[in-house]
Amino acid sequence: MNAQILPASDPESIRLAGETIRLGGLVAFPTETVYGLGCDALNSDAAAKVFEAKQRPQFDPLIVHITDRIQLNNVVSVLTATARLLIDQFWPGPLTLVLPKQPAIPDLVTAGLNTVAVRMPSHPVAQALIREAGTPIAAPSANPFGYVSPTTAQHVSDGLGRTIDLILDGGPCSVGVESTIVSLVGPQAELLRPGSITIEQLSAVIGPLRRSSSIVDQPTAPGQLARHYATQTPVTIMTTVKARPILTKNERAGLLIFSPSSAMDGRFASIEVLSTTGDLREAARHLFAALRRLDTQGLDRIYVESCQEEGLGVAIMDRLRRCAAS
Repeated sequence: MNAQILPASDPESIRLAGETIRLGGLVAFPTETVYGLGCDALNSDAAAKVFEAKQRPQFDPLIVHITDRIQLNNVVSVLTATARLLIDQFWPGPLTLVLPKQPAIPDLVTAGLNTVAVRMPSHPVAQALIREAGTPIAAPSANPFGYVSPTTAQHVSDGLGRTIDLILDGGPCSVGVESTIVSLVGPQAELLRPGSITIEQLSAVIGPLRRSSSIVDQPTAPGQLARHYATQTPVTIMTTVKARPILTKNERAGLLIFSPSSAMDGRFASIEVLSTTGDLREAARHLFAALRRLDTQGLDRIYVESCQEEGLGVAIMDRLRRCAAS
């Protein structure tokens, strides 16, 4: 039986979801980025259920979501001056910080690391759920491990509906790509995962950041594996903006593009346009849903247009490259 989808606008839904978290259950809920699969971050048994439901390897740490500074102090053992600057500027919002953890955070949540990834989401449903649960909530994206992240409640139900307890439906996510992740445990702040808060915005607050290697074998934060956010259908990224793909004979192909273009022709069995104007924020919001739709069309291959790697385009291309990795 699939998990019940409850309207997040109903206070009774939030009450039931908070109770489910307190009792060690799993609740999928909306954030501004993507839907998360939440559990009590202080309960190692509940965290184990998250890894099992997603079939997620235990070397990949979870993000802990909080709602106020009191919870932050219960999660993080050292709050640096740089962290305070970023928190003051970007929280609540789609920024995750990696900091030294408190002993109360189970090793399973942090993949055995002495650091924890933590963020304060801005979505009102996420905030309400954390307050109702009365505990920090550990939550990766609410999808089978490695697949395209969910941006609607139905996406969650399609992928994990039979393995979790409850889904809060708060409508489509407004950002559409996962949070920016910055590590603050070394001598210099390091960008571990790009997101909607760009490196230019971060640098304006704290100065230059290091950029981590795009591919790691042992993640220090989510989203660092070479293949991630991936469709079952093979993906090919066109190397230049507005390129026209060359299809093989009898190839049934799909096309994902950032704005209407001359590439939209009868050669393609299915076409997804991410923005009518090429706006990258609109494109990011629609990206994962469009990939999911193409992945259900029985295509031989999905061809994806590139975008300029500036601002939010860095995060979008990061997700597309991991989706296309073999």
